[in-house]
Amino acid sequence: MLTVQGIPAFSDNYIWCIGTDSGPDVALVDPGDAEPVIAVLHAQGLTPRAILVTHHHPDHIGGIDELVAHYGLPVFGPAHEDIPHRSHPLGEGDTVALSELGIHLQVMDVPGHTRGHIAFYHAEDSLGPAMLFCGDTLFTGGCGRLFEGTPAQMLDALQRIRALPDETLVYCAHEYTEANLDFAHIAEPHNTAIAERLTAVRAARRQGLPTVPAPLGLEKATNPFLRWDAPELVKNAETFAGRPLTTPAEIFAVVRHWKDTLD
Repeated sequence: MLTVQGIPAFSDNYIWCIGTDSGPDVALVDPGDAEPVIAVLHAQGLTPRAILVTHHHPDHIGGIDELVAHYGLPVFGPAHEDIPHRSHPLGEGDTVALSELGIHLQVMDVPGHTRGHIAFYHAEDSLGPAMLFCGDTLFTGGCGRLFEGTPAQMLDALQRIRALPDETLVYCAHEYTEANLDFAHIAEPHNTAIAERLTAVRAARRQGLPTVPAPLGLEKATNPFLRWDAPELVKNAETFAGRPLTTPAEIFAVVRHWKDTLD
């Protein structure tokens, strides 16, 4: 069976380590810092076989130089971004075959946070559940800022993510859930699912527990950036904007700007 552990880095990053319960081979997702990764590999006797990269920001690629120098790893990353040591440029429809782990990951183009951002999707199979390694496109309870892409691009990416099965586990790259749900509660104050999730997340964080991954079905019920058609959210976004909002793209853009003003 597949195993996934989050290696904490910096103040709130997760570097995902994908392995199996039948051997030491692992793949590393978005290793922004080599030091904590190497410490875990040594402590657990793990053998890295590949690096998977979602986008070019330093906190996602900063450890690649050292890891490649140390282990000689192939680097799978977005074709349209500058990724150090990238050996396998990827885009929509490509498949990453990790033979040592016996798994295949589907590549999705999900621009918005950056122009060339990609995500890796593992469809449910005999080895494990559906999983989405989405970098900074979708967060638990939120989504990434639009540093390079447009609201329309990000909405398109989130629409395709929202269409994935509810059971899909969302492995985003940051522990932002509590702050994201604080905003979600402002945007939809009468959504009881948000209130209940926020209570649970606050309790988990007080104990130092991670809140990632989360099932996509929970995101659809509580994440405002996947709820552009929820009546209360639309009404409150219109109040914030001071005008009617008639398309999903308009609603998404306003909600993203609304959160930006509070960060």
